[in-house]
Amino acid sequence: MTERLLLHTCCAPCGIAVIDELRKSYDLSVLFYNPNIFPEEEYLKRKREVVRVCGEWDIPMIDADYEPDAWGEAIRGLESEPEGGRRCPVCFRSRLFRSAEIAADRGFPVFATTLTSGRNKRDDVISPIGDAAAAKVGVRFLAEDWKKGGRQEAARKMVCERGIYRQDYCGCRYSLAERGS
Repeated sequence: MTERLLLHTCCAPCGIAVIDELRKSYDLSVLFYNPNIFPEEEYLKRKREVVRVCGEWDIPMIDADYEPDAWGEAIRGLESEPEGGRRCPVCFRSRLFRSAEIAADRGFPVFATTLTSGRNKRDDVISPIGDAAAAKVGVRFLAEDWKKGGRQEAARKMVCERGIYRQDYCGCRYSLAERGS
């Protein structure tokens, strides 16, 4: 039997090539847990596209709660940090620790995240957080820099071919403000 893997996915553009790759090697389920995304309308757009991709390939999807207040509490005191600053690892931590808990609670021995697909997201920051989250709850973390190996180019092509919504900011209210909106 194929090993079960829970993939935390931040959005369809970051997730599509990873989902396509992992569905061939694992009994894959996708988790959408992103309480950082602002505003809620944006959150719903991103979730809708992940639902669409999962539906296209008949991949089970877990839709975790939208908890912007919990996220705000987690990053309290870091609001003025620039994107890529000290706020981002705290954001990654909140999402990955919750993802690991969900994986453990639902019997997934391994979990991964698409966060390292983002062009500004560093694997050397994200993977140690995933490893710590996995160790805390007794699962494994599949650490991978999903930007490598032609995956970004494959994802761009798949997103374009399918007309998938591609956001123009990381997701939180602070990255939106930095964008100038």
